[in-house]
Amino acid sequence: MRLAHWLSAPALALLLLGGVRAADADKKPLKEVATFGTLQAATPEAAKAQALDWYTKSGGKDRAAFDKVWAAERPLLDKVADTLALGSPEARKVLDLARDPNGPAPEGVPALVKDKKVDNYLRSNLALTYARALSARRVFEEAREALVLVRAEQVVDPGSYFFHRAVAEFSLMNKGEADSAILRLLEDVPEAAERYRMVAALMHFDMLTWQDNDLGWVARKMGVIKDRLEISRGGEKTRKMQKEVLVKLEEMIKEKENQQKQQQSGGS
Repeated sequence: MRLAHWLSAPALALLLLGGVRAADADKKPLKEVATFGTLQAATPEAAKAQALDWYTKSGGKDRAAFDKVWAAERPLLDKVADTLALGSPEARKVLDLARDPNGPAPEGVPALVKDKKVDNYLRSNLALTYARALSARRVFEEAREALVLVRAEQVVDPGSYFFHRAVAEFSLMNKGEADSAILRLLEDVPEAAERYRMVAALMHFDMLTWQDNDLGWVARKMGVIKDRLEISRGGEKTRKMQKEVLVKLEEMIKEKENQQKQQQSGGS
């Protein structure tokens, strides 16, 4: 984290951009088509107009409630989420379950996000707001699955899309996908929030140190296991991860023992 003290966010992002390009040159990019810096979050006026158009078409009639949502001093994505909940009982249920810190972690992706016949505004922005809510609860697998089903070009805030995609991939140890999302964030969304760009840079620099056969790998894998256990995901998949950690530790211990034997033999 010391980098943040002496590098500004723009400078850090610029340094990162070159590093990600070099590291990601031989990897497949995310499925979204690169748009070369043309993705921008909707302006407040445009976002409100889009939301009102969807709300009206969905049968929403409480204009006072809609105006109250958009008059509040809140982040754009929060207003969109509240509009979806206001205009769609199904969306409200999905978001309530995702946000409830005392309820069980949602499993799978909501039908509204999976169904391509659902209105695009509802489907894409619900996927993003759902993933953001799950990310806050460290439910990264479902967050990633929801984001994969839609494209950044379809949501009101592309920067949020790529940031939460990067966080989910990073937390699941998907290095290539995480770097691809970070690259898209920096290259295609030049006006993304500074905090997103800064955290993305720190994630990338952390991944530069990742190795597949060291204690760092073990620690990261145990972190993934810990996240799963905290949301009551102690099934077969978690047990498989635990076994992978134990096997890796046994291999490392065996390697150390062999090295010590060789050193002792050489000393004799």
